Amino acid sequence: MRSVGALLALCTAAALVTPAAVADAAGTTGAGRHAGRAPAASAAPPFAAGLTADLTAEMQRLRVPGAIVAVRTPQWGTWTTALGTSDLATGAPMALDNHMRIGSITKTMVGTVILQLVHDKLLTLDEAVSELRPEVPNGNHITIRELLQMTSGLFNYTEDRAFNETLDSAPQTQWTPQQVLDIAFRHEPCFPPGTKYQYSNTNTILLGLIIEQLTQHSLEQELQERIFDPLHLAHSSLPQDTTRMPVPYAHGYQFLTNIQSLDQPVLTGDAAALADWKAGNPRDVTRVNTSWAWAAGGVVSDLDDMLAWAPALATGTLLPPELQRERLTFVPTTDNPDGPAYGLAIARIGGFLGHTGTLSGYQSFEGYDPVRQATVVVLVNLNQSPDASTPADRLTMRIVADLFQP
Repeated sequence: MRSVGALLALCTAAALVTPAAVADAAGTTGAGRHAGRAPAASAAPPFAAGLTADLTAEMQRLRVPGAIVAVRTPQWGTWTTALGTSDLATGAPMALDNHMRIGSITKTMVGTVILQLVHDKLLTLDEAVSELRPEVPNGNHITIRELLQMTSGLFNYTEDRAFNETLDSAPQTQWTPQQVLDIAFRHEPCFPPGTKYQYSNTNTILLGLIIEQLTQHSLEQELQERIFDPLHLAHSSLPQDTTRMPVPYAHGYQFLTNIQSLDQPVLTGDAAALADWKAGNPRDVTRVNTSWAWAAGGVVSDLDDMLAWAPALATGTLLPPELQRERLTFVPTTDNPDGPAYGLAIARIGGFLGHTGTLSGYQSFEGYDPVRQATVVVLVNLNQSPDASTPADRLTMRIVADLFQP
């Protein structure tokens, strides 16, 4: 999967989106609203009108069907808005309670469970991966910490060309974690462990398998019991049937094929305008099979759950303080030491701690700024625009520029 926009450049889900025109998604019945937690408010602070206009203009430029946005601060309270449509076929408006795929935000949840298992003394951050997964190339030199921090050097299976060709030609293919690891392990490691940062979904697939190995429970069960239940995230799940969405849901859309997404740089100027003119209508990819994402990006959620998860992740609600300090030990993701940085399955982007996610028709951002005590959540039902830019990242950049920069 490609990198994201300037603000969020190296914190993306790294999950590609899958193509093919598919039928309307058959949803499963969702639970009621969150127990013990009020739904997100929709008051209109002074910035609301101007920001709404800016977001709408950006959505039109990026050809985003619909978006759900929330800003929560002590000064303004919680402001939310649902813009555009959740279904291009019917014109149904986007709704605040629509479910969407959150892609690599899943990694923050899997990483939290790993850190909890460290606290439970079932593993340590600095033990070799080969102690648990002897089949991992170079695994005797790769630590659990390096899997979490994206410094393992393991090849990212979602960058394998044949894999992407299969996603394009057979989008309903069912994948197992071992199958995607086999793809990754056919490639030589990219660099010696611990020497640099490089985003790789392979790392988090391994962490998911390690969770199952140590707990003797499914990853779905561990996420439910360790993350969703304690925080009352009643609308979050790691579905076993990845072709179905809980209702209500927003349909997910895609312009580019996976091979195009792999190859095409983000376009600007006349090239971007030409790509937009040639793009036509996006395909509905709500029901493609996303089993290949699993621990690296398979969770489905909604706005209220993301508003709760962002501060819980950033402040360490589910971890003891010493492990939260470990989590917030960052490595730079670019040559600029003041730029974006990556911790233990968490990104630092400006003043915000959180993550982005991109997966099959959806793109998302959740972040919390501990200094401002500000939470921003952006969920969109388009993974990439015709110019190959990632729309939730661009909308987040607009929010930050309008509200949080001098």
